[in-house]
Amino acid sequence: MAQYRIGGGLSESSIHPAVMGFMLVAILLIFFLDRKYIVIPFLSIMILAPFGQQVYVAGLHVFVGRFVILAAWIRMLKLRSSAKLPIASGGFTVLDKLFLCYTISRAVATYLEFIQMQAVINQVGALMDSLGAFFFLRFVIRSEEDVRRVIKTLAGILLLLSVTMTIEKVAGVNPFGYIGGRLTPFVRDGAIRSQGPFVGPIPAGTFGATLLCLFVWLWRYGKSAFWGITGTVASLIMVVTSASSTPLMAVPAGILGIAMWPLRNSMRAIRWGFLGIVVILHLSMKAPVWMLINHVNLVGGNSSYHRAMIIDAFVRHFSDWWLIGVQSTESWGFDMWDQANEFVSEGAKGGLLTFIFFVALVSRSFGKLGIARRLKSGSPNEWLAWMLGATLFTYVVSFFGISFSDQAANGWYTLLALICAVTTAAAVPSPRQQSIRPKPTARPLWPVARNDAYVRF
Repeated sequence: MAQYRIGGGLSESSIHPAVMGFMLVAILLIFFLDRKYIVIPFLSIMILAPFGQQVYVAGLHVFVGRFVILAAWIRMLKLRSSAKLPIASGGFTVLDKLFLCYTISRAVATYLEFIQMQAVINQVGALMDSLGAFFFLRFVIRSEEDVRRVIKTLAGILLLLSVTMTIEKVAGVNPFGYIGGRLTPFVRDGAIRSQGPFVGPIPAGTFGATLLCLFVWLWRYGKSAFWGITGTVASLIMVVTSASSTPLMAVPAGILGIAMWPLRNSMRAIRWGFLGIVVILHLSMKAPVWMLINHVNLVGGNSSYHRAMIIDAFVRHFSDWWLIGVQSTESWGFDMWDQANEFVSEGAKGGLLTFIFFVALVSRSFGKLGIARRLKSGSPNEWLAWMLGATLFTYVVSFFGISFSDQAANGWYTLLALICAVTTAAAVPSPRQQSIRPKPTARPLWPVARNDAYVRF
């Protein structure tokens, strides 16, 4: 486990020619497409390239996504210099700062755990994956039109994934296996669990499940009903074909988030009430409250007991990880090397400070969306802010059954970038206030305000 975190792997390139061609085409499109369209090839290659495709150069494993991120940043910096645009649309917000602090804290903690050059190289790559993808998405998502385009792109990607995962489920062969992925699917209790290009069926199904609410918004208010319906159906197909409990938990979480819309003005009381119930259960139960996870049994052969014990071990071994994390959690108990919980994974890898930054990022994202919803009360964008919050809620639920280990993390970065764009735009003056300002003779391609605040939402 420790070696996996900081090094190891093949000592030669491992990239399929088809993936290489796909990557080169995506890079060319990123360089030559108009700014508003470059997100399409970016997300497509970042998500669809089978996990682990890499080029070995001078002892370094350069994954496909890192080539794409490098190309995207070159194009981004060129656009920034020519159009005088800030990297973060709307300015550097508190969410940007929290994301930056969280990723740097984890990288520093990992180095201090090992104090090896391999750890430095590993975390430079990790920072490129996270900060590179997130801030590029922050740059290209600047308006409601961009938000809609990103979600339509994700719907198209999920359409392809749902078809291939259905083939995998029916035929017992993963089409992505022919271009570098795993050819033979996972089987548990006689059921095939489709995984597509992901590292396993759980991240594959979860990736589809967590996008469900965004497609519902696109269907209802995004003026793209076809892609909204397509994305919704594809999302559900990915959940079913993955045959995993975590995605099946995320779907009702999203539905619950949508159903709470009539109670949107009472969410503070609901949150405090839920917290009170959790505290009462914890004090009255013989076992800790997190052991309730053990009773979740949605598919045969699920690992609910393991999920509960991960949290239990995390709490009991607080003294092991709180400072800078631990090199491995294998000594915490049977199968504890498998950190199938994003909250546990952040603490175990980066210590208490990283854990706090990560929780604060999630918490402040909810808070910013709540403010945005109130500011846009009565407009269609109130529903957009709410659906982003529902999507964030599905991620929080899924975090109790999965930790990021493959390209599924790009869905998380995309959501955070969407939240930043929408919550920043919510601070734009009302139409009446804007009408006081002199209108330009021609509408510019990008906002002309000094702080880039005039994003149209």
